[in-house]
Amino acid sequence: MTTATLPDAFAACETITRDEARNFYYGIRLLPPQKRAALCSLYALARRIDDIGDEDRPREDKIRALAALRQDLQRIDVSTDPVLLAVAATARDFPVPLEAFLELIDGVEMDLADVTYETFEDLTVYCRRVAGSIGRLCLSVFGAGTDPRAPMYADQLGIALQQTNILRDIREDLLIGRVYLPQQELKEHGITLELDAQGSLCDPEARLAAYIGFAAARAENWYALGGRLLPELDSRSSACCAAMSGIYHRVLTRIRKNPSDVYGSRLSLPGWEKGAVAVSALARGGLR
Repeated sequence: MTTATLPDAFAACETITRDEARNFYYGIRLLPPQKRAALCSLYALARRIDDIGDEDRPREDKIRALAALRQDLQRIDVSTDPVLLAVAATARDFPVPLEAFLELIDGVEMDLADVTYETFEDLTVYCRRVAGSIGRLCLSVFGAGTDPRAPMYADQLGIALQQTNILRDIREDLLIGRVYLPQQELKEHGITLELDAQGSLCDPEARLAAYIGFAAARAENWYALGGRLLPELDSRSSACCAAMSGIYHRVLTRIRKNPSDVYGSRLSLPGWEKGAVAVSALARGGLR
């Protein structure tokens, strides 16, 4: 492991976040320095876990790498790895639920098997592990008010964001053999996911478009549930949370308006629009 000073460790985590978390960083940079550094450290570790699942290497190697990370988390206080060093320091300053990283690892391990989910309830388990866990980690840095349901709201907001990702990435996931849309629902809507000669999603009878509209409306409800978190946060944390979720919510709004936008390429917002969401969230004091 590389030995690093604590300032260097936090700087490395911020670089990872700035380079890799294009959407999240628009919100993270609205935080005061200590919270920004803390959240970057948590993101950097979450990113490492997620990257293991997406790497192009044998499944057995990924399983071993995730198992090694589980062990690293058990002895995080003595680690010299820069990311783990920063996370350990963050956990001393904030009530970080380190077990949420273990839950994230559980979710990534689900991606290593044949990725199909029979029901939406099954998919929600996955979403809670890979995204609800991130919501709860963020909440530990934001700090909550007096509502004991705040962790549940953070969990729900994470699930909303993950549903947005799933709808945006239907084609990209299919290309690597992953189908997150519930099989039961696909059957009910008469949908078989496949690509046409140009590599775009086939939808000759607009059944997929209708289903995406249905699923996007459901995700909208999860945003409403998770949005109850914002009034529990201080103004800067609320603005950060609103900016991060607001960018994904705009993506969902576009998908809901034009489902076919996800058929041929990955939908994303231009940088100016992401910046506008962040500025608006800050100006409104976190949507309050």
